[in-house]
Amino acid sequence: MMTLFGIKNCDTCRRARKSLETQGQPFQFHDLREDGLSAVLLEHLLERVPVLTLLNKRSTTWRQLPDDDKTDIDANQARALMLAHPTLLKRPLLDTGDDILVGYRDGDYDDL
Repeated sequence: MMTLFGIKNCDTCRRARKSLETQGQPFQFHDLREDGLSAVLLEHLLERVPVLTLLNKRSTTWRQLPDDDKTDIDANQARALMLAHPTLLKRPLLDTGDDILVGYRDGDYDDL
């Protein structure tokens, strides 16, 4: 079964959920804010998605971080920040079992 990682009140995540539901695709929703992000889950995601691709530098959470946390960030710092602040992950993330799709635009899930 596919897993969609996101946040309940995110408009893009809602559109992604609706797309999967409309297609009748079975999936499980993992709310990053409520369900959290474990180190094991983060490593699973990072097996298929580069760490700096997964880091959402346009999020409200990113903008609220101290400047010291945001300058000259490397992969280890990004991991630590994402574990401390799961909403720093780009979303939605769809784990299809074979691949992880980052973000969503209308039509992205049509070929599933």
